[in-house]
Amino acid sequence: MKKNLKLLLFPAFFVVAILYSCSGDDVYEGIPVNQEEYPGILAAFGSNINLSSLENYANQAKPAYITRDNTAGNPITDKGATLGRMLFYDKNLSKNNTISCSSCHKQELAFGDNVVASVGVNGNTGRHSMRLVNARFGNEMKFFWDERATNLEAQTTFPIQDHNEMGFSGTNGDGTLQDLIAKLQNIKYYQEMFKFVYGDATVTQTRIQNALAQFIRSIQSFDSKYDAGRATSPNDQQPFANFTAQENQGKNLFIAPPVFNASGNRTGGGLGCAACHAAPEFDIDPNSRNNGIIGKISGVGIDITNTRAPSLRNVTRSNGMENGQFMHTGNLTTLQQVIGHYANINQAAGNTNLDPRLTPNGVGQKLNLTAQETDAVIAFLKTLSGSDVYTNKKWANPFK
Repeated sequence: MKKNLKLLLFPAFFVVAILYSCSGDDVYEGIPVNQEEYPGILAAFGSNINLSSLENYANQAKPAYITRDNTAGNPITDKGATLGRMLFYDKNLSKNNTISCSSCHKQELAFGDNVVASVGVNGNTGRHSMRLVNARFGNEMKFFWDERATNLEAQTTFPIQDHNEMGFSGTNGDGTLQDLIAKLQNIKYYQEMFKFVYGDATVTQTRIQNALAQFIRSIQSFDSKYDAGRATSPNDQQPFANFTAQENQGKNLFIAPPVFNASGNRTGGGLGCAACHAAPEFDIDPNSRNNGIIGKISGVGIDITNTRAPSLRNVTRSNGMENGQFMHTGNLTTLQQVIGHYANINQAAGNTNLDPRLTPNGVGQKLNLTAQETDAVIAFLKTLSGSDVYTNKKWANPFK
């Protein structure tokens, strides 16, 4: 239970507001405005981190039609997300100081990667690195392609504790997460920042997870052509005034369910993409199962556990270039290949987890797309990309 604010006046042109809490992991809401009180932060980040004027993470505008939110009990704060930004870009979170979260999740790629498997401290990631943009706005609470993390907070330390990725696994000669915590505890700017955020300098796993999750959830994108059209339209089914005829055709194909005959051939309707990637968030349906992509990166056996996907927002950059690789295997490099995959679903032997929405009447769907329809869907998907997420300094590397 939080107690009342006490305002303490200090002479050096700043006011400190101290909010006490019974929980050591609640955010400390003191607001010191004298940057010189934090020499470690000043030395490491310069003007990139201004404690007197924090970036706006907590109160970002979002459209009224965006209603999904998986924040749960860890609301975004300007302080917490600022600490999360430091942690996200800090190579000290890896065993040999060479890899950060941003090594695999690059801002210029909507916080995804452009290689099949990202490079870690002892090898490569097991799957292609998922885009993180708009991770907050989804019904699916679980994270990773196979949903092995129960929430985003838990997800944040999985890569840190992976032997191949960041190397604090506690196996194969690695240190443990407690070794990382001790390492961060001895870094001056974290001593200062944890005290600034939480009221004391203690580094804990929960505090690391909460701060990283706050930063990741703050990464949002709603400045796309789609958003401009949706803002003036009563619903997604209506034509958008700012869309071309091709983009509106692609939107209709994306949203409308298909009509199939007994052999699984599409005979009418749309493509039904929205059944798993519903507008306007375009996140993955929590009930989704395997989408027919089953190959492991190693090429050995099949992997049918992959049931999650990132939001379809920002599958391209503002210049129209695609943010491939796509799928957990990274084996599809263009949107045309992605659409081609769904156009002819192969029921591979052993894939007992294939999503039934892809098998009308018990057989793999055949969408029988024309070239015009394929081009229209790609044109629509490109309207889902904004520009701010790629350049906004609040999500950029603070060490530069």
